[in-house]
Amino acid sequence: MAIDYFKLKNWVFPEQEHRYTEKDTILYALGLGLGKNSSDADELRFVYEDGLQTFPSMAVILGHPGLWMGNPESGINLSKVVHGEQKVRLHHRLPSSGTVIGQSRVIAVVDKGADKGALVVVERKVIDKETGITLATVEQISFCRSEGGFSEQGQPSDVLSAQATVMPTRAADYSCDLPTRPEMALLYRLSSDMNPLHADPATAIAAGFPRPILHGMGTYGVTCHAILKTCCAYRPERLQSLQARFSSPVFPGETIRTEIWRDGGRAYFQSRVVERDKVVLSNGVADIAA
Repeated sequence: MAIDYFKLKNWVFPEQEHRYTEKDTILYALGLGLGKNSSDADELRFVYEDGLQTFPSMAVILGHPGLWMGNPESGINLSKVVHGEQKVRLHHRLPSSGTVIGQSRVIAVVDKGADKGALVVVERKVIDKETGITLATVEQISFCRSEGGFSEQGQPSDVLSAQATVMPTRAADYSCDLPTRPEMALLYRLSSDMNPLHADPATAIAAGFPRPILHGMGTYGVTCHAILKTCCAYRPERLQSLQARFSSPVFPGETIRTEIWRDGGRAYFQSRVVERDKVVLSNGVADIAA
């Protein structure tokens, strides 16, 4: 089944009610490696119930619509879909526990060409059920590798309005190394994505990897940690937005080095694995409040 622009743009997502507890909040932070030093008061605030704070990147898993592209009616070959970019804008601090409503919609379907695939952009509002306040806006760009060329048959194609990030050419102002633990993917999957690619060696080998890989959103969370530590003094209310492009996978146990360039209230960044000198997140931008 070929991709249908109008069907995707009008795709109906059921509202996702997501209740989470303080244990869920702690598990998410542990899955990103926080708390490795029990004497570090800055990290402890995200993994200990006394004065618990929610790690800001947790917004990306709240109210998630699931693998909706796996529905045959979408016309998308899920096996050919990769996570392209991730953005989150934080409007309010996330409560340490509560119930949220995830409201998702497709905001763009972009034809890059018959041999170049297509982009599908989904926006999700994360809304506090009790107050009705929008806590965060999450945007995910998926690269559908086998779905390009649909506009050549008379269908429309959207144009992404955002301009490409222009990274600074000077040496980075800051560099933050954060190790990942060998069991990190096994922990992180308990908060979000249970795909066996991140746990089962046989599945990883079948997918072309020598061993299970870390979730892309796990890499995103570790980089969020680097930004929070380096630019926000571990104050989650200062992080207003975070966006990045996924470039390459991380293997659990590798060290992620985040290189950061400050420009007023904005930070540009990229992350690489130290052991292989491989960029894993690129075109990163974070907005930081004073």
